[in-house]
Amino acid sequence: MEALAARLSQLDAHVEGAIRVVMFYDTLMRRRVDLPALARASAGLAECVAGIRLHGTDRPIRFSPDGTEATAPAPNASTTAPVTLDEEEIGAVWLERTGPAGPLDEVLLDRLAIAAAAVVERYGPARTTMADPALVELAISGDSDAAARARALRLLGFTAGLPLRVVAVRSSVPLDRISALLCPNRPVKAAPLGDVGVVLAGAVDMERFPVGVRAGIGAADSPERSWREARTALRFTTGSQPVVRYESLGALALLAQVPRDSARGNADVAAIGRVADTPEDLETLDAYCATGTLRRAADRLHLHHSSVARRLDQIGKALDIELTTPAGLIRATLALTAWRLLDD
Repeated sequence: MEALAARLSQLDAHVEGAIRVVMFYDTLMRRRVDLPALARASAGLAECVAGIRLHGTDRPIRFSPDGTEATAPAPNASTTAPVTLDEEEIGAVWLERTGPAGPLDEVLLDRLAIAAAAVVERYGPARTTMADPALVELAISGDSDAAARARALRLLGFTAGLPLRVVAVRSSVPLDRISALLCPNRPVKAAPLGDVGVVLAGAVDMERFPVGVRAGIGAADSPERSWREARTALRFTTGSQPVVRYESLGALALLAQVPRDSARGNADVAAIGRVADTPEDLETLDAYCATGTLRRAADRLHLHHSSVARRLDQIGKALDIELTTPAGLIRATLALTAWRLLDD
């Protein structure tokens, strides 16, 4: 320590101050402080209000320089920095300085953010759900051997032998938000793989998917099989059915194995393509196939059943299918499903 003090005397004031800030936070972490203590100490060091907020919490942690909790409405932060853990942003730290930023504010916030992430990791559970894509790919790849897959799952935090669901996701909603919602009380990890997001979870609640998300859910079996099933289920999602469990597909899953050229050459599938040129006809056919009855289709479309009947009569003629018969309904449903799979 004496040697460090002697060297500090040879540095300019800014560098000396930065090193003292680093030492200040190193000391705090050795004392194993919690987030409120961290904010309180930072406010005293900065001589202004300091704040910490983790994503998903209702209120920030704010302390004044005198060591009391700041209760006045927070003004715009003068300086802010993200808190990151495992390369995922899990919160933010900031200073509420009324005047210009201090020369060491950037250094102070950098160390405060690092310390806050360390506290979250230590006292958790960590709010991060994102994982290394390479590790996730290793866990779900059919080319991985059993030992490599088991090691990857262990590193991701999953206990061997417990059920594991794999979810394939397409959405503009951030993947970390989706995964945190799906499985709030059990292990969950996520990563992007190409144009598809992958979520690994001990359990999945279908009611917790945010609006605008399309997702396929594999069965709770081996991860590599669950991943194949999840990708297949994702292909069957629609605007009216944005989340699909593979188990719910039954024999329909066989349609995913039909070669695209064969599907395109089928007369019924080609006819669906022509009907799709009129969006309201496609919507009507979709509602009818999904509900199975004219009146329930009318309820879904918010139309009078006679209006829907007229549309279906015209659509049936265009398809050359008698839609009001059980066989015709099955035939139209299979053709509509096969047509949708052409684009996935």
